Amino acid sequence: MAYDASKDQVLATWENEETGLQLSINRYGDGEPKLQIGPRAYTKKDGSKSATKTGRLSIADVLWFEETIEAIREKMNAYFLEESS
Repeated sequence: MAYDASKDQVLATWENEETGLQLSINRYGDGEPKLQIGPRAYTKKDGSKSATKTGRLSIADVLWFEETIEAIREKMNAYFLEESS
């Protein structure tokens, strides 16, 4: 079975304004929601936006992730509850 971009859904996103790290809850087709860490957004010298692989996390990333994880957990639980009803 080949990948079908139309089945790829982004359910929720968070972005660290300081470091550009992005977190998202994604679902492919009828699969279960999963947390994606990355990419990392940044602004080029010419002012345009771009993204890169997440790579290693700084302490700023880890602290932000710690602050955000509760909201992520609640959102994921809500998606799982929707599926089971």
